[in-house]
Amino acid sequence: MKEFVVYYTLENDIKKEIIIKELKVEKEEVLQEIIEKIIQRKYFIAKGDQEDYCINTSLIRYIRVLHNKQLSNCQTHQ
Repeated sequence: MKEFVVYYTLENDIKKEIIIKELKVEKEEVLQEIIEKIIQRKYFIAKGDQEDYCINTSLIRYIRVLHNKQLSNCQTHQ
């Protein structure tokens, strides 16, 4: 599994989301999924380290996706 960190720059804040995907998934694919989600919805839930955030898609100004790390099997089953 791969862990991606997504930063949403909003009008007046920055939110961080952790997304876990299969090994074969690239960050461009994650970005495309996020863009499709933004186009289809007015709000969505972003899962952060400590809490979940409800994000109003009209406030998003910039999105950055980083490949954080590759997870071992024991880390993904916790």
